[in-house]
Amino acid sequence: MLVKTYGSAVDGINASTITIEVNISKGINFYLVGLPDSAVKESQQRIISALNNNEFKWPGKRIVINMAPADIRKEGSSYDLPIAMGVLAASEQINPVSLEDYIIMGELSLDGMVNPIKGALPIAINAKEAGFKGVILPEQNTLEAAVVEGLEVYGVRHISEIVGFLNGDRDLKRVEVDIEKEFEKGIREIDIDFADVKGQENVKRALEIAAAGGHNIILIGPPGSGKTMLAKRMPGILPPLGLDEAIETTKIHSVAGKTGAGSSLMLQRPFRSPHHTISDVALVGGGTYPQPGEISLAHNGVLFLDELPEFKRTVLEVMRQPLEDRVVTISRAKFTVEYPASLMLVASMNPCPCGYYNHPEKECVCTPTMVQRYMSKISGPLLDRIDIHLEVTPVSFDKLSDVKPAEKSSDIQKRVVNARKIQTERFKNRKNVYCNAQMNSKMIKEFCVLDDTCLGLIKNAMEKLDLSARAYDRIIKLSRTIADLEGSQDIKASHIAEAIHYRSLDRETWGS
Repeated sequence: MLVKTYGSAVDGINASTITIEVNISKGINFYLVGLPDSAVKESQQRIISALNNNEFKWPGKRIVINMAPADIRKEGSSYDLPIAMGVLAASEQINPVSLEDYIIMGELSLDGMVNPIKGALPIAINAKEAGFKGVILPEQNTLEAAVVEGLEVYGVRHISEIVGFLNGDRDLKRVEVDIEKEFEKGIREIDIDFADVKGQENVKRALEIAAAGGHNIILIGPPGSGKTMLAKRMPGILPPLGLDEAIETTKIHSVAGKTGAGSSLMLQRPFRSPHHTISDVALVGGGTYPQPGEISLAHNGVLFLDELPEFKRTVLEVMRQPLEDRVVTISRAKFTVEYPASLMLVASMNPCPCGYYNHPEKECVCTPTMVQRYMSKISGPLLDRIDIHLEVTPVSFDKLSDVKPAEKSSDIQKRVVNARKIQTERFKNRKNVYCNAQMNSKMIKEFCVLDDTCLGLIKNAMEKLDLSARAYDRIIKLSRTIADLEGSQDIKASHIAEAIHYRSLDRETWGS
């Protein structure tokens, strides 16, 4: 008897439908074809044990299972449940009528318990697009899948539950999620607030500009000046995630298996802070079985690289293309996978090996050559892709002991949100462009018209600081964001001047 069940294969952050054809005929032996990996091939042993331990029978006949399309590699243990249902239906132990209505995914334990899987959200989206009535998944993954509207989502803990449901002997509770309530619940009080930071008003201003336009920023300063403390407060001033952003962010974390059991949408912007010993594959993604890297896990959020020169040069250089194109392309001989990587890079570093170059009180013991060698660990092309370079100086005792409360993150966030609204209206007819940092050269010419005064100011800066063409674009983008924060339709000379001020590492005098 021939029976078909349906599953999904995750490719990047998207999924495609897999048809599992099970045919039982006279004879003996077991054949599993259709480009399965080792984990899929081992499913036979898990399924046999799960069936035998729950009073079902493994057919003692010739079983052929084909996973189509056969040119897509099937990976992981999540095909246990659809294969088991196909075998039971083909051996007439369950009713096969309802199998065509659902995508079924889940890993089986030897006792018949159903374990959680990765990629539940992409699987649910694929099920709706393919016209399926619903999905049957492990109970831990149902809230994540239930954010897809118009799709029936059922969760199971044990193989007996799905068998009873397909036979019509028992009902499964449909899982539903109220998206509006989830968003309301996700807007919570900010735990780490800019109100805790004493002084550093110029740095707060630069971080506000970075948040308003989605610009990358690097903080250069001596140890203890507050670089890490300031960087960790960045997510608190970024605009709340929209629905499309939340779904896309959740898809990435779902594929990586980092959403957590019993969670639905990710409603807070991610903040990723990898250690400087990270490998290039772990940062950008890839591997034998490709997985998103830290760059993609920080999508729609912040990637914080503390002590930037301590990262390996090869690790830093692989960031150049993703920072420019906002997508990571993993290419292998037989496949190509793309992961989105639209993030804000926040980096910090000491100004020299001893850490006290330009310190107002402590003397630097490094020679100019040592400072230049230390700074050269970060390549010019990478620095070109960072819009804001800012020197951070230590806070004086008077400011540290000041009891006057500082501005709260929520107040800064309101100004950032207002600036982002202006940008949303500006780019409403542009696909995948949401903020000023994402503008290309054509958009810069359209939306950043400069008068003669502004052009003269930039010309002087280009000549004196020997700026590259990419740095020229960065300055104009920054000035557009500064103008948006002020509610100004035109870019003024004061906006250009402030943007030029944020190019510290372009100065020829640095370290001399």
